[in-house]
Amino acid sequence: MPIYEMVFYAFSLVLLGAAVVVITVRNPVFAALSLVLAFFSSAAIWMLLEVEFLAIILVLVYVGAVLVLFLFVVMMLDINVEPLREGFIRYLPAGIVVALLMAAELLLVLWSRGRFDKQAFPIPAPGPEGFSNTRALGELLFTDYLLPFEVAGVVLLVAIIAAVALTHRRRTGTHRQDPAAQVRVQRAERVRLVKMDAEPRPETRPESRPAK
Repeated sequence: MPIYEMVFYAFSLVLLGAAVVVITVRNPVFAALSLVLAFFSSAAIWMLLEVEFLAIILVLVYVGAVLVLFLFVVMMLDINVEPLREGFIRYLPAGIVVALLMAAELLLVLWSRGRFDKQAFPIPAPGPEGFSNTRALGELLFTDYLLPFEVAGVVLLVAIIAAVALTHRRRTGTHRQDPAAQVRVQRAERVRLVKMDAEPRPETRPESRPAK
């Protein structure tokens, strides 16, 4: 077996093991760390397939931003996962149905070897020396797929604006800070001086100490 296939199977086994740990471990911090390992293994497999750009994007975006943020939020909030597991039995039938569908799809692909083998989908020839996948991907995005790329950007922009609008909407029972109102505030609006008559201090007699 060549070294290429050995490395591929090694990273694949690590990826499968990390994925199993993600869905079976109880601690959400360990689950997030296992997901980081799974993403790193996927990025390594993509590097073997000469898809360097997508591998770097996977590491930078998902591992470096999304998962690290999720991990810090879980660690800071100290979420109690026990109440979240109370409905496990109730959702178990739906989970079994989804698992069976996924297993059926995998078996369908494995049984259809004649349609998914190397003859039907031959391995592409390696690129020439100096070939850049990033440049080729950029040329495709901004030439043949420019319209879908722009539409996806507009959809993401609308989603960001909608998320910000939903976050800043006024809701009953919540308190919000208005920095502009805090800057414009006057002393008379916050402090009220109340005049009170002076009260004499009651006289206190010194306590007599017992004789020794």
